[in-house]
Amino acid sequence: MLTQLIQQLRTSIQLPACFHVISYLRCMDVFTEAELRVTFLQARDTWLHSILAAVPEDDPYVHVTKTIEACRVHLFDIITQYRAIFADEEPVVPPPGQEALNESAIFHGWVLQKVSQFLLVLERDLEHGVGGCLDSLLGQCMYFGLSFSRVGKDFRGQLVPIFQRAALLTFQKATQQAVSGFQEEMNSYTLISAPVLLGSTIPAAVSSAQPGTLQPPMVLLDFPPLACFLNNILSAFNDLLLCCPVALAPNVTATLEEALRQVTKVILAFHQAEVMAFSHREQELFVQFCLAFLEELVPYLNRCLQLLFPTAQVAQILGVPPTQLHKYGSLCCIDESAVQELLASVLPEKDTVSPLPEEKALAPESPAVLLDLQLPALEQEAEPSITAAEAVDDRPVSGEES
Repeated sequence: MLTQLIQQLRTSIQLPACFHVISYLRCMDVFTEAELRVTFLQARDTWLHSILAAVPEDDPYVHVTKTIEACRVHLFDIITQYRAIFADEEPVVPPPGQEALNESAIFHGWVLQKVSQFLLVLERDLEHGVGGCLDSLLGQCMYFGLSFSRVGKDFRGQLVPIFQRAALLTFQKATQQAVSGFQEEMNSYTLISAPVLLGSTIPAAVSSAQPGTLQPPMVLLDFPPLACFLNNILSAFNDLLLCCPVALAPNVTATLEEALRQVTKVILAFHQAEVMAFSHREQELFVQFCLAFLEELVPYLNRCLQLLFPTAQVAQILGVPPTQLHKYGSLCCIDESAVQELLASVLPEKDTVSPLPEEKALAPESPAVLLDLQLPALEQEAEPSITAAEAVDDRPVSGEES
């Protein structure tokens, strides 16, 4: 009979039936009050575990959303049943010769264990990747954590580092893919056929850009590998904006600097492999390629960082004036001089660089120009996530030649 009663607690049992089962167990007098509480929680935990184990794990996003819903609903059912059956507020008188036990510690310890297990599942699924749904999961988890404040277990503070790590990991993977894409583009890149806008009458910037919008440098369209690289980085920025805590500013900056160092290594390797066969025109094109990278792409990424992590906001969080922010290192600013030094060995002095003759550039009517290639622009937008950040308008570039 004892086994059958405990087995009932391992099913989807309702509160009235729980009362009857616990009453029978008390009448049998086989458990102390503390043991009865532990037995109840263990049995209900077995039932909860069976529900969570049935959630499909094929898709990390689906798995974590269903886990959140199951934990939020069923954990509160168990908590409601426990609080209705056991009165932990009233101390239990221990048998003679035994020390008094804190019965409420049993319940709170069990709840804490369930929260810890949920956080482990959440972190594992986020590591596997949830696409562009990080902000949605953050909202669901924050609501779940807030609801647990009614039982004294508000765990929203523990969610912050988990989502920070997930956002940074996603950004790092995206930047590494951007570098890999740049490497692939350079493997099949030839300078002789690169420029399509160099020397043309196409304006370098769109005058109708909206306030708070950064128009990507149009000169990068002359060099498809650079345009492709910037496109991928901007896509990474767009994903980062879904969950962009200010605490990630130094990590994001360091990740970008490392990506730029890898890009410079690819450029240097390209130069080393091709320099002996360079014609005079190809040498000029290579110099223009490097200058577009150093003077257009890198400064543009710095401006993007200023939109992602506004100086005033970072300074306010640190409690320092914006003018003193530079004392804390490169929190949200790429060291452009360090990138320039890496390519200094393959670049002539600035006063010796001569522009390409206009007659050698393709006309604006070139079919490649008619492709209407565009890079996505950054726009400011308030995000109701961990911190506010400016939004990025994601319009992919078609940087391939027809």
